[in-house]
Amino acid sequence: KSLVAQALHFQAMAQGKRSFYTCPIKALVNEKFFALCEAFGPDNVGMMTGDASINKEAPIVCCTAEVLANLALRDPSAKIDCVVMDEFHYYGDKERGIAWQIPLLILPKTTFLLMSATLGDTSRIEQGIEEVTGRKVAVIRGAERPVPLEFEYVETPLHETIEKLVEKDRHPIYLVNFSQKAAAEQAQNLMSVNFSSKEEKARIAEALAGVRFDTPYGKELQRFLRHGIGLHHAGLLPRYRLLVEKLAQAGLLKVISGTDTLGVGVNIPIRTVLFTQLCKFDGERVGILTTRDFLQVAGRAGRKGFDERGYVVVQAPEHVIENLKLAAKQAENPKKKVVKKAPPTKGYAHWDRQTFERLLSRAPEPLESRFDVTHSLLLTVLQADTTGDTGYRRLLTMIQRAHVHDQAKKRFKRLAATRFRQLRKAG
Repeated sequence: KSLVAQALHFQAMAQGKRSFYTCPIKALVNEKFFALCEAFGPDNVGMMTGDASINKEAPIVCCTAEVLANLALRDPSAKIDCVVMDEFHYYGDKERGIAWQIPLLILPKTTFLLMSATLGDTSRIEQGIEEVTGRKVAVIRGAERPVPLEFEYVETPLHETIEKLVEKDRHPIYLVNFSQKAAAEQAQNLMSVNFSSKEEKARIAEALAGVRFDTPYGKELQRFLRHGIGLHHAGLLPRYRLLVEKLAQAGLLKVISGTDTLGVGVNIPIRTVLFTQLCKFDGERVGILTTRDFLQVAGRAGRKGFDERGYVVVQAPEHVIENLKLAAKQAENPKKKVVKKAPPTKGYAHWDRQTFERLLSRAPEPLESRFDVTHSLLLTVLQADTTGDTGYRRLLTMIQRAHVHDQAKKRFKRLAATRFRQLRKAG
């Protein structure tokens, strides 16, 4: 994917055009910015994330999807000739999917390159792009991985699973959690297990010489790192995240406990992806992972050029593992009474081996449109520097082009009128 994207940036530069590279998270925007600087030279690459702006008039700009959507909405004459949308499956994200759709609706002269390892059926999106741009869409698919994956479902306690993986030389291991709190708690739990030898710890100490850990959480992170355990999530300071990535790339960390943002291509070398659970909170309720989410994270296992194969391991629920141990004890002593451990009452949806097998056998779900007429969208369109279409008429054009069925378009038009009247009435 990176090579194809680089080719589009190169072609655009050679033709005097301006290209954008969009990613879903700031950590990845930073990473791609440095990679593009290395490929094209720092004078030719800019970055915009909402937090920071560097060389924003450059011929190649790296930014989040929201930044590109706002730029296209506020300034219809903005020079946006080519757009690479990496991790395009975020189009289906409940909270942020609209930002990935807006540029496709309002940039008729732009060439788009939409990339993801788990796209599923995209026929509605293809049709929408062809209607807006008047150009044919080319679809390139391939399911063959350069590094094949080996999947396993285990019913052993987490620290035992990790110890076995380390013994079999299947590290670095990325321990997947679905919240920053859980990632930090798992890192703390692993402090009681020794994964690194004295020599390895001495090498880590040497690599950390001169590194400042002068923030409240820095001391805690330093403790994990010196033990050979990494922590990685969006809540860490960028310099700490970068440090964890560098230590992992140097082969100094056997286990990295992090969140599922790993599925967004963060640059940590991984041989084994270890899922602590197969359920997560999606903003509304706790449910089983979608096939797309599972495959996206699992696909990070195995490093091209380093590994002959990658490993994906899924833990059974904690109470199930505990009850299996109790059953084994009871089998040894049938007279002994045991009290089975109950499943958690909060933050849990049950999964088992069948759930795991279903996720392996299914294709990724079709990407669902998240278009909506929010007050924020309405205000942005009305404030835009437009020539030709008025702001409100431009909104109606967007609704007409949205990747939704005709009934939904009628509903959005009614909603737009209602919200416009509300704002005008409120002054």
